[in-house]
Order: sequence, then C-alpha cells, then structure tokens
Amino acid sequence: MNGLRKVKAAVVEALSQLPGGEWLLRQRFLKFGAVGFLGTLVNLAVLYLAQESVFRGIENPHLQLNLSLAAAIFVSTLHNFVWNRAWTWGDRKIHIRKGITLQFFQYCAACWLSIVLQVVFTNAFQQYMHYLPANMLAIAITAVLNYLINHSWTFKVQKQPAEKE
Repeated sequence: MNGLRKVKAAVVEALSQLPGGEWLLRQRFLKFGAVGFLGTLVNLAVLYLAQESVFRGIENPHLQLNLSLAAAIFVSTLHNFVWNRAWTWGDRKIHIRKGITLQFFQYCAACWLSIVLQVVFTNAFQQYMHYLPANMLAIAITAVLNYLINHSWTFKVQKQPAEKE
C-alpha cells in the first residue's frame, strides 16, 4: 500500500469514528470543501516559506512576492488535485481511461475559471455591499461552480465500453 493510500485510509478511519462521520464521508461537496480548506493552509504555508526562505535573497520585493505566490498557488493546486482525485472523487475509476496529465490540466482550467469569476463577482457585488461580504458571496458561488465543473468534466464518470461477445 503506497503512502497516499495509507494516509487516505487513516483519514477515512478517523472520520468514521466521529459522530456522523460515516455520513460526512459520503458527502462529496463537503469533501471538496475540506480539501479546499486544507489547500488554503498549504497555500499560506508555502507562501510564508517561499517569502521567508526560498526567495529571500531576491532583492526586488515585487519579484520575490510574485515568485512566492506562484510557488504557493502551484503547490496548493497540486495538493488539491491529488486529494480531490484520491478522496473526493476516489470512488470513480477515471484514472483508467483518462490520463492524469489531461485531468490535471482540466482541473487547473476549472480553477482558473473560478478565480476569474470570483474577481468579476466580487467587483460586481461590492457596488452593493462592503467588499468583504461581496468576496465571501463570490467565493461561495464560485466554489459551487468549481465543484460542478470538476464533478461533470474533470472527474466525470467514464462510461465503460461495451464488451464484445
């Protein structure tokens, strides 16, 4: 059993011990949200490490921040993809017929579309409310859209080819 499967099994075991844990494990959107939350923590940790250590020697502060942000976004996106593939949609045997590289690019495309829409919605909503609730509303909408895109495109159930008799 490889490392990722061991971690997945440990997470499933721990969650199933909680009251309501079995129900929670069956809730795909909640899994998607949990992965996104953990991805946010990964993003912040990588951003901090990149700023304070990895790119600390770069004298241009804008370049340093942008390199740190790029590293944080890449690592957290990869983290989220791996966990969504293994846990959120782990019950779908999509990896058999769809290459992981294509799937990763589809996942990234869905993420970037969500980011663009979050900016658009935040700017539209902030005309009617404070920018923080406007952004929270935009995040909620785009999280649902991101989930639906990944559910129906990136991690779509693959139809099995008809067996020849």
